Amino acid sequence: MKSNLNSEFIQIIKNDPWMIKILKIVRDLDLNDCWVGAGFVRNKIWDYKHNINRTELNDIDVIHFDKNKPSAASDLSIEKKLKTTHPALNWSVKNQARMHIRNHHKPYANCNEAISFWPETATSIAVRLNLKDEIEYIAPYDLEDLFNLLVIPTPDFDVNIYLNRIQQKSWKQHWNKLNIKINF
Repeated sequence: MKSNLNSEFIQIIKNDPWMIKILKIVRDLDLNDCWVGAGFVRNKIWDYKHNINRTELNDIDVIHFDKNKPSAASDLSIEKKLKTTHPALNWSVKNQARMHIRNHHKPYANCNEAISFWPETATSIAVRLNLKDEIEYIAPYDLEDLFNLLVIPTPDFDVNIYLNRIQQKSWKQHWNKLNIKINF
């Protein structure tokens, strides 16, 4: 099953020219341990499973890991560059080498560890295009919850924040097949 999900996941992204364009733009930034994640990936799979063409994104979450430049100013500089060259897209750049501070965690080792602290298992997935134009991904909780349309919090995530997100985002109204866990 896991091998089939890997192949299906990669094929879905590979077949989306818009996503490939975004992944090329981000790859060309040449940032260390750099990925595009969260809604960029999650919404694509949920749309695919619901036969929806494309749900508009609030932003495109670009993450990277650079211990040498762990400042918000550095991320804003990258965002500004992206917005200048691609103004139609709403970019959000976050160096995961500094995000542990906001989350009150010990420092993260890399982006894979950092996204393991994102709110939902189905959101904790990121993709990139390598120099051989192959799609790579990180998914600390694998792909099963995403493909099974299961929304659950990541381990140790604040349940109240998770429940507030579920309410604010109204995902079930848009993707009616979702199975959102709210009782713990």
